[in-house]
Amino acid sequence: MAFLKTLLIILLVYYLFKILVRMFAPKIFGYAAKKTEEHFRERFGEFADFNSANGEQQGDIIIEKKKTRKKDSSQDVGEYIDFEEID
Repeated sequence: MAFLKTLLIILLVYYLFKILVRMFAPKIFGYAAKKTEEHFRERFGEFADFNSANGEQQGDIIIEKKKTRKKDSSQDVGEYIDFEEID
């Protein structure tokens, strides 16, 4: 009898949880989506402010080249050894 009572309680809790999830899941996901949207708007606002502070406009093309260093060919790096495979 105790086994059936335990099984009935487990099934009751399972179905109650299932019903509650159906009722509250859309509200929870909506809240999470709204918070995420606010977070992205906040971050994008910082990005847009950063670009406008630099005087750049949307669509501008900026090419930045890296400085090239001249290598000294006079450095002695050692001697080259050619290895051959032996079968």
